[in-house]
Amino acid sequence: MKGWFVLNTKPKKEFQVGRLFEEGGLEFYCPMYIHETKESPFFAGYGFIYFDYPEQYKLVKYTRGVKRIIGNPEGPIPVPEEIIQQIKQREIDGYIEFEKYGGIPEIGDEIEIMEGPMKGLRGIFRKELTEKERVMILLNFVSYQGKLIIEKKKLKKIPT
Repeated sequence: MKGWFVLNTKPKKEFQVGRLFEEGGLEFYCPMYIHETKESPFFAGYGFIYFDYPEQYKLVKYTRGVKRIIGNPEGPIPVPEEIIQQIKQREIDGYIEFEKYGGIPEIGDEIEIMEGPMKGLRGIFRKELTEKERVMILLNFVSYQGKLIIEKKKLKKIPT
């Protein structure tokens, strides 16, 4: 029975295990994210492997860097294809994107600042400025209207 299974790797061996499975012709999926310019596994110490159980079980289990295949006494537990697809759908340019404060704001959306000295202020999302995820927002504060440049990850989109 071919299917997806969860694989537990030895600490910090996700990349090595993935490379070995690719070289062996097996499909290995390890969702990744970027944190402060460092590429890291989304599920540290785990990955997903597509193989034929029980025919390829020993090949997978005894690959260098593999700790175990997640399962119970009856054998490995398959992961539905839909779960893998849902995880892949969250990727943008090959990386899982976090939505720390909900949906990602778009130009024209009303937003609220969630971090820093301006926390709690509301404004309108105006435009994206740089690759470092800085954005410009228009603040309405008492009788003052001003522009503020802030990191996009510090904003929360206010539902309409």
